Amino acid sequence: MSRFAPHGPDSRDGRIYVLSQELQLAIDVALATDRPLLLSGDPGSGKSSLAPFYAREKHLRYYEHVVTSRTQATDLLWTFDSVRRLGDAQAHHGRLNDGAYVDPGVLWWALAPESARTRGGLLRDVHHHDPLNRFQHEHGTRGSVVLIDEIDKADPDVPNSLLVPLGSQEFTIAETGTTVRREPDVPAPLIVITTNGERQLPQAFLRRCVTYTLPGPTPENLVRIAQMHLEHEGVPFDNEMVDLAVALADELVHVRENEQLGRERLPSTAEYLDALRACRELNVRPGYPQWPLVRSLTLAKSPQQER
Repeated sequence: MSRFAPHGPDSRDGRIYVLSQELQLAIDVALATDRPLLLSGDPGSGKSSLAPFYAREKHLRYYEHVVTSRTQATDLLWTFDSVRRLGDAQAHHGRLNDGAYVDPGVLWWALAPESARTRGGLLRDVHHHDPLNRFQHEHGTRGSVVLIDEIDKADPDVPNSLLVPLGSQEFTIAETGTTVRREPDVPAPLIVITTNGERQLPQAFLRRCVTYTLPGPTPENLVRIAQMHLEHEGVPFDNEMVDLAVALADELVHVRENEQLGRERLPSTAEYLDALRACRELNVRPGYPQWPLVRSLTLAKSPQQER
């Protein structure tokens, strides 16, 4: 039996994405106004998948930073290895160059790749001249896409601290006093920021962004996504697979619309692909004895809510 790719449906490799006209317009507005694109929507709705898709489609460098509760705004710009510097200071009596302990972050690489490559004058290993670029085959291009994923997980000071570097496209490294500016031959990057709405973002930050909320899935879009995934894996989208994809799409929409579930976390495209993968691999179809349990494990994720 032909299988899905080993990396599963959430590979985020940028190869499969259904880009609506409305979302394309949001991207165009963000680029035209030189503002970040802030995406919201249900978890699993495709917020994080847009950036790698757009980078691959446009043959751009691609960087991403997944935000956690410990993330500081400077982590997106640079990091300073104070531990290594302290060890070197204790081992050597000569004057140390603080620039040797600075590592560029994703925004530095996107705005000023030549400066990042040399760390402001210190030549890096030429074999790893762009280590954060996820699509290394696009290293020759000057344009880039940056994904700042789940910014709502960070302290509110983080988005506020990004206002100036995102607006002016320059920043100063505190430890060295070096100012990093977008290089003249580097196009303004497309910066995609995602939020799951777990924490309210500062109003000043929202005003700085172009905001777009991804709509909930429709049966038509889900079936189209299923077709794209299957054909990408060389699986014929025959009548049997069409029937399965349609049945699962209808089932997911029913689960989302069932107010009795009373859950904040509604199933979305990711769960749909999980269900499609499971049903295809296990040869389960609606009406089979295994269907109620497979449905609850992948779509409803609540065995007590079987139909």
